[in-house]
Amino acid sequence: MAAAPTRLSKQARREQLLDTAVAIVRTRGADGLTLVTLAEEAGVSRPIAYDHFATRPGLLLALHQRLDDRHRAAITQALRDAEPSAGEVARVISAAYFACATDMPELGAVSAALKGNPEMEAVQRESTDGYTDLMAAALLPYSGLAPQALRLRCVGVLGAAEAIAAELNGERATDGEAVTALTGLILGSLDAGADR
Repeated sequence: MAAAPTRLSKQARREQLLDTAVAIVRTRGADGLTLVTLAEEAGVSRPIAYDHFATRPGLLLALHQRLDDRHRAAITQALRDAEPSAGEVARVISAAYFACATDMPELGAVSAALKGNPEMEAVQRESTDGYTDLMAAALLPYSGLAPQALRLRCVGVLGAAEAIAAELNGERATDGEAVTALTGLILGSLDAGADR
């Protein structure tokens, strides 16, 4: 006789389901993640999965948010631990960004699965704004630029970081090359002389 399923709080069950969703995306890709496969893999009934996420896009959005929060938390922690210098802050931002990109490839897969979803566009805008603000705040003490000018450059650097991450994940660049390239771009973005 099978053991009775463990009764978890609603929040603990949601975390368990999201852990299972990450594992599914890691092994089968985002296309393999449905509410039915989630319920089966997590060992819960389908109504439990539907109660937590309602729809597949709802599940993907929740998973994206969780991965994005973890990515941002890792960068924030790395910045707290960084030596206070422009070069070190730029290197830490770069290393943390690529560590998350390689440690959490599911984030890219989930983002791709949600392309064209109007809710996802708002989530991605919020995510980009959060990273931009985090980066600009960390770099402001080392830049002669006005805050808005620095923020706009951070938007550009993050676009470059995404492109470099694609090279890294496609094995067309090493971790070291990616960190060095992004660190150089970040440091170059701090120069107010280019605005003259």
